[in-house]
Amino acid sequence: MKDYVAIALQYARDVLDGTIPACKWVRLACQRQLNDLDRQGTDDFPYVFNPQLTDVKGKQYYPAVRICTFAELQPHIKGDWAARGQRIKLEPWQCFFLVCAFGWVHAETGKRRFRVVDLIVPRKNAKSTLAAVIGNFMLAVDGEYGAEVYSGATSLKQAMEVFKPALLMARKSPEFRAHFGVLPNASNLAVLDTNSKFEPVIGKPGDGASPSCAIVDEYHEHNTADLYDTMKTGMGARSQPMLLMITTAGANIGGPCFVHQGTLQKVLEGVIVDERRFGLIYTVDKGDDWTHLSSLRKANPNFGVSVNADFLLAQLQDALNDPRKQAVFKTKHLNIWVNAASPWLNLQNLQNCGNAALDIQDFLREAATLGLDLASKIDIASKMKLFRREEPTGEGGQLQTHYYLFSRHYLPGDTIDKPENEHYRGWVEAGALVRTPGNMIDLNQIKEDVQADAELHPISEVAMDAWGSREIAPALQADGFTVVDVPMTTRNLSEAMKVISALVDAGRFHHDDNPATVWMFSNVEVQEDRNENVFPRKGSADKKIDAAVATIIAVSRAMAGVTSDTGSVYDDIGREMAATQAA
Repeated sequence: MKDYVAIALQYARDVLDGTIPACKWVRLACQRQLNDLDRQGTDDFPYVFNPQLTDVKGKQYYPAVRICTFAELQPHIKGDWAARGQRIKLEPWQCFFLVCAFGWVHAETGKRRFRVVDLIVPRKNAKSTLAAVIGNFMLAVDGEYGAEVYSGATSLKQAMEVFKPALLMARKSPEFRAHFGVLPNASNLAVLDTNSKFEPVIGKPGDGASPSCAIVDEYHEHNTADLYDTMKTGMGARSQPMLLMITTAGANIGGPCFVHQGTLQKVLEGVIVDERRFGLIYTVDKGDDWTHLSSLRKANPNFGVSVNADFLLAQLQDALNDPRKQAVFKTKHLNIWVNAASPWLNLQNLQNCGNAALDIQDFLREAATLGLDLASKIDIASKMKLFRREEPTGEGGQLQTHYYLFSRHYLPGDTIDKPENEHYRGWVEAGALVRTPGNMIDLNQIKEDVQADAELHPISEVAMDAWGSREIAPALQADGFTVVDVPMTTRNLSEAMKVISALVDAGRFHHDDNPATVWMFSNVEVQEDRNENVFPRKGSADKKIDAAVATIIAVSRAMAGVTSDTGSVYDDIGREMAATQAA
């Protein structure tokens, strides 16, 4: 018999020693598996890996081996492999995924360890096929009486992307149907003897549903977490349920999938301890050249198998020839979150510049520039507090400019409470967004917050869009603040945008990791004019950019030299930007 466990462990070792190219998140998942194997038998770790268990019929089995054996008994249902009647052959990375997800059990109860399992991988890497295998396994083999397996998505077409392969596998497997009593109906798979079913579902499952396995497909397309949360809360009566999320990166970092992936990344890094969650994220690393073949191999574990190499190279060439296709290529084939069609900033670099531990107390009595965007009274308003420091960099200790940014965003309660604004409600609960009463922004609250800022720091200027400053500017001027109206023109904003972009890429633009800020920055699209000038734009009305505009305004004023006693900030940063571009 094939030694699936040995294949999985060899894959982990090959990843960690560099034999198999893999990104940070896959390396961390492999290291976690090896570390957990060493933790077996310790007092604070109640799980064991792949022990011999006995099922309800008295048959002995090894959980990691059983799932992999079952997978390789399933037939291909598409392409040349299906035409030749071939069965699935697991690749080493797929063995690793299944062995880890199913092989760990509680030492005393024998129940499965992992309850939430994620597979985040570029398109055409057979994630739907793998999910279909898991769905059929959980329906018939897992031993759950009255099993309820759901393939959930935002549309019936998407829900069928997992269910239909599972249905076709069953129809092409008479031995599977006969042995487990599986009935392949038009709208579901059923096992009458155990009162079990596997079916697609759109949105939430009906009242009374008790999923033993819920597959959430292409989570990046979900605007809310309703389906995911309903599936998860419905599993309370099950002893070893599995919530399987499969997706490719998307274009909405304000949605639940981006947050879900971020939590998994923290689990893999050890920042969050969650012994019941496992997942793999296949993408590229910071600094990788997205145009290089090595990046395609790293991000696509089925490169040359289910992902045709010629196809990927052709897609890459299209993206190189047409910049409008680059965002789609990066998202779908490199698994990179890109929130704008022509993004202003590199999202990964922007995230790397975030630091939730930034403490405003470390900036007491330092001069600050405030940028305000108050263009709308019924939507987000942003107050961005900017500090500039000269810090030594490198062995020579040469001074370089660093910016530090602190965010505060405001939104009327009536806007937050709209059904489509779940992400806003989450940010309010996390303290990333301030809820103001009623249906309009409370400008008095913003004015009071500016006054509170002045008690901590000398405020060099309060810079704002002239359009939104009409009501609040006179009151701030009466309080003694220097208020500057910054017209929304390319002339005023272009150079500041270029400087911010260069400093983000250099790791010298530090922000407080406010998720609403990151979202709004990522929504900014740019398109150079004939003079290589840029201007902040948003692709659609629902993509807010207020935080970015307020920050650009603040930086434009800092570049004018108003926060420096030693000359123009513009001269300093301009030289650095030129050097960065030359490099």
